[in-house]
Amino acid sequence: MKISFGAKFVSPKSGTLAIGVEEGGHLPPRAREADTATDGMISRALAGNRFNGKKSESLVLVAPSGLDCARIILFGVGKSMEEADWLSLGFRLLRAVRATGDKQLTVQVDCGGEDLATAAAQVAEGVKLGAYEFDRYFTTKKADKKPNVTGVSVQVEDAAAARKAFKPRDAVVDGVYLTRDVVTEPPNVLYPETFAQKCKELEALGLKVEILNEKKMAKLGMGALLGVGQGSIRESFLVTMRWDGGKKNQAPVAFVGKGVTFDTGGISLKPGPGMEEMKWDMGGAGTVIGLMKALAGRKAKVNAVGILGLVENMPDGNAQRPGDVVTSMSGQTIEIHNTDAEGRLVLADALWYTQERFKPTAIVDLATLTGAMIIALGHEYAGMFSNDDTLSENLEAAGKASGEPVWRLPLGDAYDKLLTSECADMKNIGGRAAGSITAAQFLQRFIKDTPWAHLDIAGMAWSSKQRALSPKGATGYGVRLLDRFVQDSYES
Repeated sequence: MKISFGAKFVSPKSGTLAIGVEEGGHLPPRAREADTATDGMISRALAGNRFNGKKSESLVLVAPSGLDCARIILFGVGKSMEEADWLSLGFRLLRAVRATGDKQLTVQVDCGGEDLATAAAQVAEGVKLGAYEFDRYFTTKKADKKPNVTGVSVQVEDAAAARKAFKPRDAVVDGVYLTRDVVTEPPNVLYPETFAQKCKELEALGLKVEILNEKKMAKLGMGALLGVGQGSIRESFLVTMRWDGGKKNQAPVAFVGKGVTFDTGGISLKPGPGMEEMKWDMGGAGTVIGLMKALAGRKAKVNAVGILGLVENMPDGNAQRPGDVVTSMSGQTIEIHNTDAEGRLVLADALWYTQERFKPTAIVDLATLTGAMIIALGHEYAGMFSNDDTLSENLEAAGKASGEPVWRLPLGDAYDKLLTSECADMKNIGGRAAGSITAAQFLQRFIKDTPWAHLDIAGMAWSSKQRALSPKGATGYGVRLLDRFVQDSYES
């Protein structure tokens, strides 16, 4: 699908034409021109129904006389539109046109705000977010079920400015697409080695990629991460991706992702029904690879590092057992009480390695870590835990700006004591109560003085229904959030 920008307001010869209407049914210039061309069809339609031009309202006119296009979609812009409104508009228009079978969509942006060039870029971003499909394994899909929109034209007075504003946004959406891809891939296709190879491919964008195998991790003392993967025939890996777009020798900001490419639960086996969804237990690592592609793609002026702990959690005869004690890279020992609490073990070594190797200015880790987070926050917010108020505030602001919100939850000594073990420095679970908090407390034991935030994205990485800016399935959550965080906190 090609997205283009045009400065001339021209009625398309086919497909769907989308035109804005202000609140109260007021027609801006382009709508008035279309109304004249259709001999008052738009005015009559407004008079004959409840469409009033409010945000999110729309009205479809089929086979408009006097125009060559198949249909007109009138969309309300209210009194003014914000970024989230323009993004949502682009997403909704694309999905609506797909349902009609039209191949072309033309969107005219001439009302709804002062900076219409930026608004046009945001519409295009929303369109691209809505255009995502993962259909590579369908062999009998009927033609009318396949994506049909081949071209989208966004018409705005300053098309050059819109094109310039869209370029970095386009790169970020490419990162979102990569995240959605890796989260959706079946586990026999995406496993630690092939995931690591996908990271390596990003060297073409200028990233520096390093892959540590099990032998190298064992030499570093990563007993916590290696213990998770020892039941799988697939080798475990730790991947680092570096983007050096900032000042030389400036400490990077670090992003660490849990990459359990399939999670059976190990010896603490999960129930069978629904286990197929555990292919997305690498959602945190999926977000990090997408973010690093986005930063490299738009040439972000920042030094950033992405670290992925890649393992597969399987229950064979060599698998880790409840009751085992492992030694982490930090030297701290961990008694395993539940092998299905494996993600925190992967992150424990990845976080320690990140601090020791890169001395980052801040660390944000992401993981589909606990089902308890879904019970607490549903599918509306990612849970955030942090040792630093400024970092938390910046992430919260970026979440609001990007439409990918986070909600901060507490940490404290009372929760930390729940991790007390009788035979090691700690155990890997704290019990049923406050399960997401005790998981975060566990991770904090592997953080020194670095500002750190943990995002539990268990309820956000995958959706059983279409969401505001993502189709059903892998959402790509976190890429736009963290890209905005980098822009506002490190590049501004």
